[in-house]
Amino acid sequence: MSLMPAGASVLTVEFKVNLLAPAKGERFVARGMVVKPGRTITVCSGEVFALGSEEPKLVATMTATMMTLQGRPGVAED
Repeated sequence: MSLMPAGASVLTVEFKVNLLAPAKGERFVARGMVVKPGRTITVCSGEVFALGSEEPKLVATMTATMMTLQGRPGVAED
């Protein structure tokens, strides 16, 4: 996560995936974004599209809540 400060650790608080359709396609494109960056808690989302001969088809979505930890010895291994 590029929004995290150097030396910070990132822990997953919650991670949810919705599988919406069979992943049939020649290629797949995943797009992720930070929905709400915070000092301690950051919310992220993502979508996966199947690409083929037809229009791109949304096959999966995800949401994640991440926690930033700083100054905790033994948590981040540099």
